[in-house]
Amino acid sequence: MQTRLQKILSTAGISSRRAAETLIVEGRVTVNGKPVTELGSKADPDTDDIRVDGRRVKIAGRRRYILMYKPRGYITSRMDPEQRPTVNDLLLKGGVREYIYPVGRLDYESEGLLLLTSDGDLAEKLMHPSHAVPREYHVRVRGVPTEETRDRLSRGVVLDGRKTGPAQIEIIKQVESSSGGDAILSVLIHEGRNRQVRRMCEAVGHPVSRLKRVRIGPITDEDIRPGEFRDLSEKEVAALKREAALEPAKRKPAEPQRTPGIKTGLTRKAGSPRTSRASRPSPGPRSDRPRRG
Repeated sequence: MQTRLQKILSTAGISSRRAAETLIVEGRVTVNGKPVTELGSKADPDTDDIRVDGRRVKIAGRRRYILMYKPRGYITSRMDPEQRPTVNDLLLKGGVREYIYPVGRLDYESEGLLLLTSDGDLAEKLMHPSHAVPREYHVRVRGVPTEETRDRLSRGVVLDGRKTGPAQIEIIKQVESSSGGDAILSVLIHEGRNRQVRRMCEAVGHPVSRLKRVRIGPITDEDIRPGEFRDLSEKEVAALKREAALEPAKRKPAEPQRTPGIKTGLTRKAGSPRTSRASRPSPGPRSDRPRRG
């Protein structure tokens, strides 16, 4: 049956319909060896050879849901024109060959939790502003924001002519520095604007020196290390889908995590023993233990 390519690609897990359209326009999609660049083009997923970046698109098969700790110095993309390391490089090194797409972004200098999936419908819901899925960051900023400044961040600041939505801001640690003192903030937002947390802090005079995402909706993992990834458990996937389906008015306020995610560098929970990557057990129920990309 002839079906629009956008629908075929989104069904196959190309993140969202909009992302699929971008791939087509950029000429990265081929049907039976010929590039297709016109939106609205159709193909038969049962008989045609449909490829993205030279890889065969698989329509059937189970959905994949991966949680990764993206290290600093990696691009949240499948490929980069500047040849910088990407999260896809980590997946390939870890043996993942499916077309898995990042849900949202973490910029080059940021680190922390990142979801990747072949479930286009869920990815679109998680990224859409109307679903307001909370995301929490632990952010080291220069200086210690006053209560007035934190209230200003909580109410929203104007970026690109538009005010940010309400946020939860909390100081979870103060750190001595050469300039007199820095703070580690818990910043919980319900939007996903470009470099939003960094720009919010800069707007109130407290530039970010380090940023780590520690939670996406109900998903968190204090033990996963930079460069590692694992499949979500069935329980985690179900919780994520429930979160994505909630209307913002029915969502309970999220509580910030109390354990600081950043000190002067990467930190672990106090008292947590450091074990080798190969032998370290997975905490709690897991569908698979973390792998190193």
